[in-house]
Amino acid sequence: MNKIFPKDFWWGAATSGPQCEGRFNKPHKNVFDYWFDIEPNKFFNEVGPNVASNFYNSYESDLEMLKEIGLNSFRTSMQWTRLIKDLETCEVDKDGVRFYNAVIDKCLSLGITPVMNLHHFDLPVELYEKYNGWESKHVVDLFAKFARKAFELFSDRVKHWATFNEPIVIIEGQYLYKHHYPCVVNGKRAVQASYNLALASAKAIKEFRDLGCDKNGGKISTILNLTPSYPRSNSEEDIKASNIADMFFNRMFLDPAVHGTFPEKLVEIFKKDNVMWECNEEENNIIKENTVDYLGVNYYQPSRIMAREIEFDKINGWMPEKYFERYDMPGKRINPHRGWEIYPEAMYDVAINIRDNYKNIPWYVSENGMGVEGESKFKNAEGIIEDDYRIEFITDHLKWLHKGIEAGTNCFGYHLWTPIDCWSWNNAYKNRYGFISLDLETKEKTIKKSGHWMKEVSKNNGF
Repeated sequence: MNKIFPKDFWWGAATSGPQCEGRFNKPHKNVFDYWFDIEPNKFFNEVGPNVASNFYNSYESDLEMLKEIGLNSFRTSMQWTRLIKDLETCEVDKDGVRFYNAVIDKCLSLGITPVMNLHHFDLPVELYEKYNGWESKHVVDLFAKFARKAFELFSDRVKHWATFNEPIVIIEGQYLYKHHYPCVVNGKRAVQASYNLALASAKAIKEFRDLGCDKNGGKISTILNLTPSYPRSNSEEDIKASNIADMFFNRMFLDPAVHGTFPEKLVEIFKKDNVMWECNEEENNIIKENTVDYLGVNYYQPSRIMAREIEFDKINGWMPEKYFERYDMPGKRINPHRGWEIYPEAMYDVAINIRDNYKNIPWYVSENGMGVEGESKFKNAEGIIEDDYRIEFITDHLKWLHKGIEAGTNCFGYHLWTPIDCWSWNNAYKNRYGFISLDLETKEKTIKKSGHWMKEVSKNNGF
């Protein structure tokens, strides 16, 4: 036993409302509900979010299984489309309130710390249809009202909150690369929505503090997927390209969350290229004055970046790739099911970056994980999936995280994506991530080998 983690370390897992609950009794559709309804063929095997992992109906036994594998903390999200009946007035849906109260109370009864996020890619579709979604400052204000209502209802028991999960993925999916409805490709609209998401997060944090939630032991964060940018070489051109990619995909949300300001050189690029967002001094001050208490960091893979060698194709207008290209590094370790590079060393680099450049703010690994297709072929005679590859993946990342903690980074937890195999956007159930497997036909849930392993890690606070 040579890797012991800090006292009261969070050993947990993360999911989201739209990916686990199912659509039962929701008063509204989110953008993915709607997209599945109109284009089910866009989703793997035409499996949508209607049932997901059935958490709405099975949350009690699901949470008991999390306790059984030693988890002491659990993140999910509170669906805007479930909690709020009238999106303009913020009148609540009674069943939504009942459900989230029940989930929170069950967590607490089991000694599991609930971590509640407010937005996990699940914008109510009517706010896109009426106002163009996150391009609208009115939607920003409606989100702040929703956040306030959630704090009023639940902050007596929920002490750890997050405003958004992976805001850059909303930008990538909705406005650049067409993997979230409405699949727009428009760099200028992407830049405006980015500012508005940062503003929405800050306005939610302001509501949290105006209500005095911070005076009652509450803390609020945002959850960012950090993809450290590594240049192909030490050439000036590759380093510059890597820095620009880092500013757009990492620092555009990380800097305002912690420092209250955006990277100056990124703003200069937006202005020079005539894609700069619209904002005013009052909005900038809200962002400046309402930074996070802690950070959630999702880490899956690095970015390998090089200077452009092929002329930028302007067919889609402005795109961040104007300034760099992706570099396919020879010999990289890869997850063949996802096509993603496996590079655990970046966990240390993330840790040191937060220590040195972001006030050594408290943070935790809010997601890390390995999606694998066809896991049923790894079942043993007892019906347990022997996912040794997942144990190896987690161990490798924890080793580098532990090294970062030894070096003084202020990390207090590790959450796997995900506790129970969950529905995953266009991929549906193609790749499985959980400590616990889900049989789509029977809805039976079975602890995998990694879940039994995690129980020992949690019990020993290390490995």
